Amino acid sequence: MDVTDVTGVTGVTVLDPTGERSPVERPLNDRLPSLAGRKVALLDISKARGDVFLDRFEELLRSRVDGVEVVRYGKPTFTKNAPIDLRQEIAVTCDVVIEALAD
Repeated sequence: MDVTDVTGVTGVTVLDPTGERSPVERPLNDRLPSLAGRKVALLDISKARGDVFLDRFEELLRSRVDGVEVVRYGKPTFTKNAPIDLRQEIAVTCDVVIEALAD
């Protein structure tokens, strides 16, 4: 279902699963025009078979995007937010992050 956010952009509503009582409005970042030549973080949140999904995703990404650099990261557990040091490392060293969860 399409909805319109506060900026007037039609799209989807993204809900924060962390259970905030008063969610903070967070603007979406602009999309990159291409992943070519970019550093992409693949974050495995440690759910069953997430690694299988990311293995295949990485294979497809490398075969379809010239010059993409892929770096793999993993959360210690899916039951908690990623540790702050992990989030900071990804934010500082990568251009984009793709987070996978699977069951």
